[in-house]
Amino acid sequence: MEAYSTTRSGTYRERLAAAAGVVLALVLLRLPFRHTVRAVRLARKAGRRELDLARAEVLVSAVRHTARMWPGRAACMETSLGSALAAALLGQRLDWCLGARFAPPPVEYHAWPELPGHGPVGEYTASGWHHYTALTI
Repeated sequence: MEAYSTTRSGTYRERLAAAAGVVLALVLLRLPFRHTVRAVRLARKAGRRELDLARAEVLVSAVRHTARMWPGRAACMETSLGSALAAALLGQRLDWCLGARFAPPPVEYHAWPELPGHGPVGEYTASGWHHYTALTI
């Protein structure tokens, strides 16, 4: 359930927002990070409605499926930012979190989409992975 998803999910509108979110994420991550943060904060203002957990899972899956078509890197940073932007394009809210992911042997930097009050969306949390947030946008 990492960066690439082989299942096509979501409505046409969600898949279109996912494609636009991935493209915007790829462009924003080429800019200095302060510009990316500013753009995500502006996008969060557009997302006023709460997103339920089932729809958030479908949206994140649609973003990961769309990112599969990109020939370059489309890992956690690109897909999590794309998910937050896709939700904003649909007028809904999804947080973009940066931090670390811990399990028994490895510790790694990670980025993930998060639903306020529900935790990480589309992440392995039941198998011993713990997410520690350093920055939430």
